[in-house]
Amino acid sequence: MADAQDDEVRERLKAALWFSIGKMVDQESLQRNRNATPQFIGALTDMVWHQIENVAIDLESFSQHAGRTTVTTDDVLLLARRNQDLYSVIKDTIDKEKAAKAKTKAKGKGRG
Repeated sequence: MADAQDDEVRERLKAALWFSIGKMVDQESLQRNRNATPQFIGALTDMVWHQIENVAIDLESFSQHAGRTTVTTDDVLLLARRNQDLYSVIKDTIDKEKAAKAKTKAKGKGRG
């Protein structure tokens, strides 16, 4: 029964991914005055799905290697280490989020 539910969830996720990718491809196609076939969208969706699976496996492995059961931003940065541009974008975003969180905490402590 759990396998049937897992399969159903997997298929729903794939359908949602196909829909989202289809929308993006349609937008780009209109902007560039090009056409994209449903087969192209399906192949692109399949490629993205496999990439997501690989990323998930890598993130889980990094987390387990560090002795954790939860994936953290450190794992994401480790995954992105070979793509300097992606690493920089992710690192900047993380730093901004941490600064905003620290600022919010500091404001909360001042209200005692």
